[in-house]
Amino acid sequence: MIEVKHLTKCFGEKRAVDDLSFTVKEGVAYGFLGRNGAGKTTTIRILMNVFREDSGEALFDGIPAHKESKKIGYLPEERGLYSKRGVFEQLVYFGMLKGMERGFAESEAKAKLEEMEASEYTHKKLETLSKGNQQKIQLAAAMLGDPDVIILDEPFSGLDPINAQVLKNAVRRQVDEGRTVIFSSHQMAQVEEFCDDICIIDKGHSILEGNLADIKRSYPRDLLYVETEDARNGSFGKPIDSMLLGQPYVIEATPKGSGFVVKLDDPARRSQLLRTLEEADARIDSFYVVEPTLEQIFVEKAGAVDPAEEKPAEAADEGKKHWRRAMFEKLGRRAEK
Repeated sequence: MIEVKHLTKCFGEKRAVDDLSFTVKEGVAYGFLGRNGAGKTTTIRILMNVFREDSGEALFDGIPAHKESKKIGYLPEERGLYSKRGVFEQLVYFGMLKGMERGFAESEAKAKLEEMEASEYTHKKLETLSKGNQQKIQLAAAMLGDPDVIILDEPFSGLDPINAQVLKNAVRRQVDEGRTVIFSSHQMAQVEEFCDDICIIDKGHSILEGNLADIKRSYPRDLLYVETEDARNGSFGKPIDSMLLGQPYVIEATPKGSGFVVKLDDPARRSQLLRTLEEADARIDSFYVVEPTLEQIFVEKAGAVDPAEEKPAEAADEGKKHWRRAMFEKLGRRAEK
């Protein structure tokens, strides 16, 4: 289990993470969401022990992140592979950086390429691959060594539907095998498809956390979708929308698809509406509560996402990239010896 308790991190005068708390249960898919600059990447880097928090704590099974040897696989938003080098060569290199012997790293690299349906690119340079296939290789690198926790930052960005499905299948297998997967993404439909629990942060602190299904159920249940065979075939004696709007408790009946979205003045009127339809001999195909989508919840809590936004809360961290790059290259030279 991952516990973040009152975490705070500042860069100069800028407070990137501000008294942030959330809990990620073991073996779940967890959505970690927020606008650009909300503090997501800073929090992830603290979890990965790239740098330390100023106050508060990040715990893996009760042990501080900087002391825990938990294996973490990371797919960064800004891709970290080398475009001029071969795919297999790089995966072996990353495996060795994770402490594998060369022979084991080679077998792991081969297995991950097969899992990602990318074996045909084994001996190709990364730059010759499409963006989607490069993304598959990046995920293969993140999954090397069977990590306990996998952190995916915008994993589906730029993928075509076929490659997106390959990645989805791979991620589902990780969750099914008991690993914890953390999604940080602006693609709400993808997060909604995968994640049981979510945390939305804004300006460095949590504004909504919990089980997604429970969060949806907490909203008013006064919006229904109604579809009848009669309305679809145009054979209902009285137009279905007129019949619906004729009920004093119906505020709106808006056409959608082959049915109607009906807004009631009171959620308790759902049963009454169903009885009214049955008494009118309407042949009901669909009748269910319309819950808000994750995107609607996100916009309500944090505002709409603009992909062109800058990342002001994390801009002060730019200088640390050079230090990390130098350390990474040093590790690489050590692994090659």
